[in-house]
Amino acid sequence: MSLVISISGIRGTIGGRPSEGLTPIDTVQFASAYASWLIRESGKERPSVALGRDARISGPMVEQLVSATLSAMGVDVYIMGFATTPTVEIAVTGMGADGGIILTASHNPAQWNALKLLNGRGEFLSGEDGEAILKMARSNDYSYADVKKLGAIKPLEGMDVKHIDQVLKLDLVKPEKIEKKKFRVAIDCVNSVGGIILPALLKALGVQDVIELYCDPTGDFPHNPEPLPEHLTEISKVMVREKADVGFVVDPDVDRLAIVCEDGSMFGEEYTLVAISDYILSRTPGNTASNLSSTRALRDVTEGYGQSYFPSAVGEVNVVNAMKQNECVIGGEGNGGIIYPALHYGRDALVGIALFLTHLAESGMECSVMRKCYPDYFISKNKITLPEGADADQLLASFENVHANDRINTVDGVKVDMPEGWVHLRKSNTEPIIRLYAEAGSKEEAERIAGEAMQTINELI
Repeated sequence: MSLVISISGIRGTIGGRPSEGLTPIDTVQFASAYASWLIRESGKERPSVALGRDARISGPMVEQLVSATLSAMGVDVYIMGFATTPTVEIAVTGMGADGGIILTASHNPAQWNALKLLNGRGEFLSGEDGEAILKMARSNDYSYADVKKLGAIKPLEGMDVKHIDQVLKLDLVKPEKIEKKKFRVAIDCVNSVGGIILPALLKALGVQDVIELYCDPTGDFPHNPEPLPEHLTEISKVMVREKADVGFVVDPDVDRLAIVCEDGSMFGEEYTLVAISDYILSRTPGNTASNLSSTRALRDVTEGYGQSYFPSAVGEVNVVNAMKQNECVIGGEGNGGIIYPALHYGRDALVGIALFLTHLAESGMECSVMRKCYPDYFISKNKITLPEGADADQLLASFENVHANDRINTVDGVKVDMPEGWVHLRKSNTEPIIRLYAEAGSKEEAERIAGEAMQTINELI
């Protein structure tokens, strides 16, 4: 059993003893603390929350626990049922709710679930707000409403349609050009909520020929739900066999987008953001942002348009802050997370699909040919398990000293930029490990940089 409690929410495996897994007791405790924070933050005696969930088997049970708890705290609850994370984010602002909760463990396997928390802007909570909720949860610092002040529980329908409508209204989304290309599109929605909304989105964009893989929202994930190349072998074969033009793969809550080319090759999750940013920047001058562990290719493309690229600490809320501070027109994360502020400040695979298809239609290229237009970098992703008693902060400080003559960024751990590539080390907040990413112009070079960094850390240990 596992339970991870952090400023971004509570995530764990279903079952087990309290504090060892995501049990009903842990769920109620955390939802109560969030409701108490929301009442204080909104200044309202009776705030409202939009509540959606992915298709996990545990979803209905967790939904009932959370909705009943919020009601017991005097909060009105609008239950959306099946909903993507970006759809809930849009619902919060669209209906004027004071907050939102998405019940999803994102790319984690089926035995996991989680509460992702939103503020009144439909964005993930700041570190300060998350810490305040954690403090309330630890100390049971909340009070339930009396019987005459219980919150109402009401259904909220139609937000999928509104989400798609808002995507179609964007200036840089061109359904007429997409329809004219008569694309044949394959999708893998891992039997979660993407299976409901992606076919509807593609139809609205003018795509009539859709090959659907795992679009039944049963929560029975047919493969590891994280959209990484090693998990996408089936759609890769389908692309070639069915002569599809492009394939799209999403995670269970549809905030990450992986693209598969017509020849079955992976476009690369790092390059989802790169390609879409290229399209946006070619028509909208402005800056870009991504986290420190994302590919250098975004910086290259951005500077190619005479604009500025800004790195942020890892985490969606940190990328959003960097985008707001630097007036970025596009940003996101190298895991296929697209944040397009013209729609909203949240990772959104729907807007990613719409913008990419428009880009593909206007370019006249095959998907694999478009991929070759971008700088070719390779990332090596690793982790170093720390022995008991090791001080991760001290190790990172010592690593920084070793590279004192290189270009260093310490916004989030230590990132060292070198002419041949970069290496980024950051400690985990939930495990005794240091995550280590390295990027270079070849797989061998990236692995060499990573290997040297691991050797340095091991020597320091």
